[in-house]
Amino acid sequence: MNRFVVGVRANLQTFVRTPLNVVLALVLPLVVIEGWGQAMAGLPSMPTVEGIPLDLGRLLGAIFGVAIITGLMGLVQMISAREADRRLVQTGYAPRTLLATRLATLAGVTIVVAGVNFGVLWLTIDVEAPLFVFAFLALAGVVYAFLGALVGAVLPRLFEGSLVVVFLAMMDVFLSGDSPLAADVPDFVQYFPLYHPKELLQSAAFDGTFAAGDLAFVGGYLLVLLVLVTAVFGATMRTAGGWSA
Repeated sequence: MNRFVVGVRANLQTFVRTPLNVVLALVLPLVVIEGWGQAMAGLPSMPTVEGIPLDLGRLLGAIFGVAIITGLMGLVQMISAREADRRLVQTGYAPRTLLATRLATLAGVTIVVAGVNFGVLWLTIDVEAPLFVFAFLALAGVVYAFLGALVGAVLPRLFEGSLVVVFLAMMDVFLSGDSPLAADVPDFVQYFPLYHPKELLQSAAFDGTFAAGDLAFVGGYLLVLLVLVTAVFGATMRTAGGWSA
């Protein structure tokens, strides 16, 4: 337990001590939420959500902001695991403890990022169910934190990996949203990572409710991603002393 706490604290301190991370977490939501909202307001009327294009744009901006930051954090955590955690395993750290510290760090950062984006969103639109909106933003953040970790496993370079994460998040939000330009997207878009979180957020923010089917889909998505992240992390650590430690 002591090693777990120390590991989480070290990971969080590393995140906070990087100025760019703090700037992204605090400033990006303001820019993205309002910017996406204004951009959406300048487009033709929404095909499925008429009369609130600005509010919908701000909601999509909040999802985008959460996805970018948590996705980059997941990327950094996996790249760091490939470099630092191997040495920690060789010094006696259990791989399961290291994985737990990484996951706990991602969860903590996701909650903070979701809270900041929710705060900005709450000040700019009328939210019907605030607790649900915050929870669903956090769920979207966890999804992209895991995706960022998987990108880091396949492409363990910060610059290239960051470009991939940002591009994925941008296309995901655009195609999963109600943009008029994306009105005729194919049915497989419903399997995109942010499609069902967006549905949950939209229902909670504007109607004060949500569909259990969307929540179940997100839960299944997270379970699959968690299994994949665990497997990738285990494969990374296996070369440094074995997963059974």
